[in-house]
Amino acid sequence: MSLSESIKKRKEKIAVIGLGYVGLPLAIAFAKVADVVGFDISSEKIKNYRAGIDVTKEVGDEEVQKSLVYFTSEESYLGECKFHIVAVPTPINCDKSPDLKPVIGASKIIGRNLKKGAIVVYESTVYPGVTEEICIPILEEQSGLTCGDDFKVGYSPERINPGDKSHRLENIVKVVSGMDEETLENVAEVYGMIINAGVFKAESIKVAEAAKVIENSQRDINIAFMNELSIIFNKMGIDTLSVLKAAETKWNFLKFRPGLVGGHCIGVDPYYLTYKAEEIGYHSQIILSGRKINDDMGKYVAENTVKKMIKANIQINCSKVAVFGITFKENCPDVRNTKVIDIIRELEEYGITISVVDPVANKKDVYKEYGITLCNVDEIRDVNALIFTVPHEEFKSLGIETLKKMLKQNTYTKTEHVLIDVKGIFNRSEVEESGFLYWRL
Repeated sequence: MSLSESIKKRKEKIAVIGLGYVGLPLAIAFAKVADVVGFDISSEKIKNYRAGIDVTKEVGDEEVQKSLVYFTSEESYLGECKFHIVAVPTPINCDKSPDLKPVIGASKIIGRNLKKGAIVVYESTVYPGVTEEICIPILEEQSGLTCGDDFKVGYSPERINPGDKSHRLENIVKVVSGMDEETLENVAEVYGMIINAGVFKAESIKVAEAAKVIENSQRDINIAFMNELSIIFNKMGIDTLSVLKAAETKWNFLKFRPGLVGGHCIGVDPYYLTYKAEEIGYHSQIILSGRKINDDMGKYVAENTVKKMIKANIQINCSKVAVFGITFKENCPDVRNTKVIDIIRELEEYGITISVVDPVANKKDVYKEYGITLCNVDEIRDVNALIFTVPHEEFKSLGIETLKKMLKQNTYTKTEHVLIDVKGIFNRSEVEESGFLYWRL
């Protein structure tokens, strides 16, 4: 009996290591058709899941509450499993080099609890070669077993889009790979239990690793192009979104938008590819150029905010600005690698006091990560400018009159209202007709 058949008949268990935005939906989905152990080193996260609280907001509290996943932070339970899925983050260091510590740590934990006949599948985004050249030796060292004889390895890149309620785990084609044909078939069969859209069998583990890392690199480059256009059109006095709407009437024009590129994927993954390229003697030109443009957009937004405030006769030093949104994208609580913080820090350099509003972000995470205490919308009063950085649904319902009440009213000095709308969630004509100095990418 194959491992996939044993899992289907609940004779063997699946382990999901890393229960964040990728791992939790995986564990929940697999638990509907198999026995699953959900492991995370964060005891606090496990405590929340056991209490039925979805800290990621990806599947919802109800799904967590009714799920049969055995949530644990005790690694010994992994010894009961034969199919391990690694879904830990792969961030970058301060010098933009890959930080593989989470993947290495997960490999050590699995290795210490690895059984003969097991398959270990990595989902974490890495550069081509990490699974076979870095992870396998660790698994062998920690377990005392031999890869190929005692256990097998595969790679299946995650494709979850945090906060996206349309493109879910089950309806996104899953790329799978294995170190040999037998492993590939087992991995494909196991994922086929939950993926309605089907699986695509990659030729090798390195091909699957490369496919993942270029998916986000492609998006990064396209957004960088939009950001560069925004900079150019801003200098020309042309509204970028108006240009894009006109261009999009052509059937093959790609619909990308300018914006802040943060998070744990698009703003990170390209550095994994360029790191490996440097290692083999090639210096990236297009990828790194796009990265530089996107990395500098926070500072660019801050500079244009200050320019608008000066034009509105607002004294910059000791002024107050409210920033709406600190997560890396809309309708998602994740604040990792958010580029909104670049705007905030840059404005603080000018002596501006910043208040931050975000009903979606976790207050504890924001304070722990950035030392910022979030405010509620009704606490924003007497500020000199408003910056909407993230288009959360909650912000789209705010009317112009509500925005005006948040701003400082000065009858002695002629000042204007300043609204910076990074992603263009408000109607430009209406806002400007209401007396706002308005700017967007």
